[in-house]
Amino acid sequence: MTQSEGRVPAVRQTVACIGLGAMGSAMAGRLLGAGHCVHGFDPDAEAMQRLVALGGLAATNPADAVRAADVLLLAVHDAAQVEQVLFGTEGAASVLRPGGVVWLASTVTADAARSFAIRLQAMDLPMVDGPVSGGVTGARAGELTVIAGGTAAALAAAGAAMGACASAIHHVGPVGAGSTVKMINNLLAASHVALTAEALAFGVRAGVAPDKLIDVVRQSSGNSRMFDKRAPRMAAGEHASQATVKTFMKDLGIALDTARDLSFPTPMAATAQQVFAMAAGLGHAAESDTLLVRVYERLAGIDVEAAAAAEEGKQA
Repeated sequence: MTQSEGRVPAVRQTVACIGLGAMGSAMAGRLLGAGHCVHGFDPDAEAMQRLVALGGLAATNPADAVRAADVLLLAVHDAAQVEQVLFGTEGAASVLRPGGVVWLASTVTADAARSFAIRLQAMDLPMVDGPVSGGVTGARAGELTVIAGGTAAALAAAGAAMGACASAIHHVGPVGAGSTVKMINNLLAASHVALTAEALAFGVRAGVAPDKLIDVVRQSSGNSRMFDKRAPRMAAGEHASQATVKTFMKDLGIALDTARDLSFPTPMAATAQQVFAMAAGLGHAAESDTLLVRVYERLAGIDVEAAAAAEEGKQA
């Protein structure tokens, strides 16, 4: 199902949002804007304050957040955090009402998604394996893509909440299929970010003005969505974090581990992971993925932002 088939009807639901980082907070904001009631939890006190400022209700723990929920939205970092939220000492699964749907928006392995779904189903809790794509910008605009695995009934139960956050909802198969498709998407996105940094720095080292390079590539066959979004920010020195180096390292790790289990070669993804590891080694793990350009600047002895500023000065 995609948005071209029509937006999900606006049904008011009570949604528990667990994980209020950049993505979770933006999604909570969209839910509130669509008229849903949002109870949220995050161990970060500032994140909780942001939720309350948006009109959400702060919970004291995951279990407290889901007591009245129709939908539990998980937007935490990894499978270990999902495990803790659902089945830990203050776990939400034992409190969510029977039939309440779990929307797993976090990026995890397909095996982990299937394992969570089996355990939840035994508690009469359907789950949508529904990771998202579109980044913080897409989340804030309500233009995410949901890559959903699960039953049609589970998707219908979570449909109103998903419709508030997404402009496209793709039902790609059973639980596990969503995480698999997201894994492939992330492999491409991460590799494109690494190539964007490499290409931009290479051009500067070869004496090409960054703005000219960006203008040409964006209208040529070498363009990609990540180049289109990231290259101008790298050239301008705009490194506000929308996706972090460590997040892409996690995502690439999922792809490489899965490839190893399948005895499938992924040399390009392995190389991209090394570029992200180099950026982490420079101290940028928790910062924007656009800082991958620093790896190439260090290696080549150049400054992409300075080169862009110098070219702009010539044109002034």
